[in-house]
Amino acid sequence: MVLAQLGGSISRALQQMSNATIIDEKVLNDCLNEITRALLQADVQFKLVRDMQTNIKKIVNLDDLAAGHNKRKIIQQAIFNELCKMLDPGKPSFTPKKGKTSVIMFVGLQGSGKTTTCTKYAYYHQKKGWKPALVCADTFRAGAFDQLKQNATKAKIPFYGSYTESDPVSIAVEGVERFKRENCDLIIVDTSGRHKQEAALFEEMRQVSEATKPDLVIFVMDSSIGQAAFDQAQAFKQSVAVGAVIVTKMDGHAKGGGALSAVAATKSPVIFIGTGEHMDEFEVFDVKPFVSRLLGMGDWSGFMDKIHEVVPMEQQPELLQKLSEGNFTLRIMYEQFQNILKMGPIGQVFSMLPGFSQELMPKGQEKESQAKIKRYMTMMDSMTNEELDSSNPKLMNESRIMRIARGCGRPVRDVMEMLEEYKRLAKIWSKMKGLKIPKKGEMSALSRNMNAQHMSKVLPPQMLKQIGGMGGLQNLMKQMGSAKDMMGMFGGGDK
Repeated sequence: MVLAQLGGSISRALQQMSNATIIDEKVLNDCLNEITRALLQADVQFKLVRDMQTNIKKIVNLDDLAAGHNKRKIIQQAIFNELCKMLDPGKPSFTPKKGKTSVIMFVGLQGSGKTTTCTKYAYYHQKKGWKPALVCADTFRAGAFDQLKQNATKAKIPFYGSYTESDPVSIAVEGVERFKRENCDLIIVDTSGRHKQEAALFEEMRQVSEATKPDLVIFVMDSSIGQAAFDQAQAFKQSVAVGAVIVTKMDGHAKGGGALSAVAATKSPVIFIGTGEHMDEFEVFDVKPFVSRLLGMGDWSGFMDKIHEVVPMEQQPELLQKLSEGNFTLRIMYEQFQNILKMGPIGQVFSMLPGFSQELMPKGQEKESQAKIKRYMTMMDSMTNEELDSSNPKLMNESRIMRIARGCGRPVRDVMEMLEEYKRLAKIWSKMKGLKIPKKGEMSALSRNMNAQHMSKVLPPQMLKQIGGMGGLQNLMKQMGSAKDMMGMFGGGDK
């Protein structure tokens, strides 16, 4: 991802500071200089970076801090708050409501990924129960309607456009009216883009906006434009009432900091970021979790949302019961692999875990991990029920392994590798044995049963260190607060 390098640089700067024996002025300055350099390299505006550094120094006055204060924690918190402030315009954007018709108009330069983003936005809301529809009011670019039609058909979303009508305003009005009659509650209007900011583009945008009276105008911005983002966002804002921004192409090697900071400077919140070509490579942008992931501190709330999306409610207590018994079977591993694959891009999911640096899973490796999980599942498809439901590793003798290898068409060593992975996960799972499972309706009590001592045995030492040892873990558990969260971490989070 674009900002993986930035996140990695900031995490390293904080890590170096944490490793210092004494936190003095020099250590603080070194840490801030490293972070400043990383932000400037990612194309964040110089003035914003300078202001951030000044503010942190004001907040963290080392001479005034009493001896008992945890200076590392205070510095980390100050950096976190300042990065949030840089990306947060302080006002939320319009939020559509289910059942109430909302018109959303998309604007942006040609090539910024506007048409693809319209479909992703529609698809995201469709999964959450909305009835979206797409209107193609882009008559300038040849093939725009074909592209929208193709995307919408693939996602099973109704669409409207015309091959003969050349007036974008009349197409927009007709499309909006038609879908209002069909009771669609999210009508998305895709407008023309141009190669550069032109008077004709702004005039057309203004006319479409006046005719359709959108509830929200979303500005789509390509993350690769760097410092030029500021002027662009401002020009669009002056022409139509931009209420929110979506930053696209965050999966490339471009510098995304410019787009993010420039957008914050125009006082319109970023609501989504596009992280790839596929429909599900589209993330809600929430400042605090985003900065938290950037600093390698994880995003529990996002991770739990993913878990709750993919693990049916009725399966959750059953999974917790198995967790408390400590019996980890190959069938449980299969089910959890299914959950992981349902969650979407694996790197995106794992970047939500504390201590996971996005640099650890470059774009190519993500596909590798996903392919490995699918390979393991194919091998398990060749197993008998007895093998899948047994928690006795001795059952898997040589002849059974040979039979499984033949059945799935994989070498014996691959089956052995999969069984090693199973043993590793079974070892982690067995540490959870003996948890008291609360009755239905008392799920949150599990987090009280699960103390930090228990957790510290389960987490890899490196992750525990990056969270901030036992103290950091206790704070994390306070934030997590519910049994489903715990289930999510061990049921869906381990790979």
